[in-house]
Order: sequence, then structure tokens, then C-alpha cells
Amino acid sequence: MNYVSTRGRAPALSFEDTMLSGLARDGGLYVPETVPQMPAAEIRALHGLSYEETAFRVMRPFVGDTFSDGTFGDLIEKAYAGFGHGARAPMVELAPGHFLLELFHGPTLAFKDFAMQLIGQLFEEALTRRGERVTIVGATSGDTGSAAIEAFRGLDAVDVFILYPHGRVSEVQRRQMTTPSEANVHAVAIDGHFDDAQARLKDMFADDTFRDGVRLAAVNSINWARVLAQVVYYFSAAVSLGAPDRKVSFTVPTGNFGDIFAGSIAKSMGLPIERLVIATNQNDILDRAMRSGDYRTEGVAPSISPSMDIQVSSNFERALFDAYGRDGAAVAQLMDELKSGGGFHVSQGALEALRERFDSGRASEEETSAAIARAHAEMGELICPHTAIGVKVAEEQRDPAVPMVTLATAHPAKFPDAVEAATGIRPALPERMANLFDLEERITRAPNDLSALQDLIQERIRT
Repeated sequence: MNYVSTRGRAPALSFEDTMLSGLARDGGLYVPETVPQMPAAEIRALHGLSYEETAFRVMRPFVGDTFSDGTFGDLIEKAYAGFGHGARAPMVELAPGHFLLELFHGPTLAFKDFAMQLIGQLFEEALTRRGERVTIVGATSGDTGSAAIEAFRGLDAVDVFILYPHGRVSEVQRRQMTTPSEANVHAVAIDGHFDDAQARLKDMFADDTFRDGVRLAAVNSINWARVLAQVVYYFSAAVSLGAPDRKVSFTVPTGNFGDIFAGSIAKSMGLPIERLVIATNQNDILDRAMRSGDYRTEGVAPSISPSMDIQVSSNFERALFDAYGRDGAAVAQLMDELKSGGGFHVSQGALEALRERFDSGRASEEETSAAIARAHAEMGELICPHTAIGVKVAEEQRDPAVPMVTLATAHPAKFPDAVEAATGIRPALPERMANLFDLEERITRAPNDLSALQDLIQERIRT
């Protein structure tokens, strides 16, 4: 199994090298050279299996000979052992035919744990075998950072630096990043918004001297292994609703497009997904692009769903690569236009290809709050604002004849102010995290400046 860059100018890599590299040398994102197929009989055989067993069967074709079957199975078991629900990704029925897929039972109460806990295990195994060290730098709008720090804290072979926009994450998200005391993890609050943090991360990868000097690696959703781990819960959810003998649709609240692209991979593997619906907040570049073909940044407006306050959706590049017939030169041209002019226009043929695979919708701030209130009053569920966006869009677009699964991407207690404002109820953190507000924080402030950030990282990495 080899992986190729979406921009077509980097060498193909194995799964292990793809995972440890993160971003391709040409600035592109890695995708499988071919997507393995899962026949209906193999999908049907997933019925009744544990989440871990399902994960092994779904992901195994993608990893090649990087890990033996026994090792890979053990790493999956370790990754999900700390989740707070035996089903790992349980579902609840909101209304007839509308289901909520709870992805918030991991250590940091967000869907990012499904990928990050596994990546932590995979990195540790691969680096130990190779006798190497890496420096992980990540950009986060809130959840990726806390999940990465939780997954890598205390590991000898890894130093972790997480860039997050100062003042633009929830207090729970911030404290999850700033309270771990291990010397190998660092939370860096930069001036600006998430797109600034993501841009500086990509700038670091483009600087080959720095990249090689610190052995730079990425665990943002630009890392293929992140997307791969998220493919699994599409299978587990669909199978529980009758797949492959019944079609299922999914609505995904998304800002950086990685979570819904994982669903697209599941569909390409053979999972009978009827519709994949993109749900955005007021920072609605993805919905606008799907409607008009014009992908153009308009500035980031802070919202009550901060993990989706994004205008440059990195993983959209992977979808464009497929929509343009895997023409790396065409994708590279679009990305150059985005960097130089703040946007690009999707060709008619590519737009039609995207629309064959994805639908979209959006929710305003008022609509998001109303969806939180309605979910509690009518469905008996407390949901976070990101999940509420998904629920609102799903209710508008679902076909009663096809089950709709909305991804619940975070625990409501991660965004208590928004939930309390909508329902009058302040959701409590799980008991295992009850002391979060008593722990001492370690925060590093930094300007939105590449050289300053590189200097900070070089000063703090352990040798």
C-alpha cells in the first residue's frame, strides 16, 4: 500500500513513512494510491464485533507491512482501553430514523480521540523500532490539541508543540491543553485565529532546513493516519443499522473537512452510504463552495462552535484531488491561487463530482442555540454547539426512508456556556475530569510569526 501527494510532485511513501511525515514535501496531503475494497460479505461479517475488532478489519488493508497483525491488533486495543463507554462509539435515537453517533467518550471528550489515541500508539511503536525521535507540531481550533497532548504526554521519543488561537477556544479546551505537566508537551497560544496557526504549521513544513533539523512530524488531520482512524466509526454505525443490506446517510459538523472525508473513504471502500452532508457554522466557506463553486476566504468570525471557526479547510484538498481526476498539477494550481489570492473557483466538472459525493448546509448562531434547546426539550439530549449544527442541518435534509446518523463530535461539557445559555442547564464534566479547573496551567504566548515560533520550538525540544 503506497500513498501519493495531492499535488503530484512528491515521492510515493509507505504507510509508516506517510504517517511519520504528515505533510508531503511538495505541500500536498497524502492519500492512498488506490482505496481497498471491502465486499458486502466482509461488511456483513462486522455485525456483532467489538469496536476494536471492526477497527482492525477496516484499517488493516491500509497499513501494509508496517505492523504485524498481532502488533496492530494490540495497538488498537491499547488505544481505546481508556474510553468511557464499552461500545466506544454508541448511538442514540433522537427521532424515528435520526440517530446520534456519540464520539465523545474518549479521554478528552471529543471525536479527535478516536484518531489521536491510536496515532500515539502507532508513533511510539514505529519510532521505538526505528530508534528515532520526532518533534510534533500541531495547529488546533481546540479539540485536536488537547487530544494530541493527551495521546503523546510523557513519551520519550516525541516532543509536542500545539499552536492554538489565543482567546478563541473554550476554557475546557484550553485547560485540557495547558494543565498536563509532562515536559515533552507544550501549549502555545498565538495571536490570531486558527487559520493563522495552520498557516504557520504549513510554513514550518515548507522550510526543509527546519523540518529536517527538528525531525518535524504532524498529527493534524493533514496526517493520513488521522483520517484512516475516523473511517472506522462510519462502518460501526452503518453496520449497526443494517449495512450492507441497508443504505445509511451521515451528517457531519465539520470545519477542516477531515471527518467527513473519512466518510467519503468509507463509501469508496464499499460502505453503502446514501448521502454525506457537510454541516457548517457561520464560517461557511464549505457550504458556499458547494453551492457556487467559489472557494473564497472571508475572514473568521468567532462563534459558539469554535472548533469550526475555520476558513481554510485543509482536507478539502483531498476531495478536490478526487474531483479533478487525481490531477496533482490542477490541485497545486488551486492551492497556489488560494495562497496568493485568498480563493479559487472549482471547475464545473469537478463541482459536479463533489456534488455527487457531498451535500451541504449551514446554521447561524441563533439556529445553533435553537437546535441545542430543541434537542433538550424534545429529545431529552444535551448536545454541544457543533453537534447542534449537525442536528439542525440533518433535520432539514434527511430522507425519512433512509436512516440519518448525525455525528456528535464533542461532549456538551466542553462548551458549557453555549449549552447553559440555550437550555438553562450547565453540563458537568465527567467525574474523571472533575478536578480540571483546580490544576495549574502552563501557557506560552507567542506572536503569529514563523521565526519566533521556530526559535521557541528549537529552544524547548529535548535532545
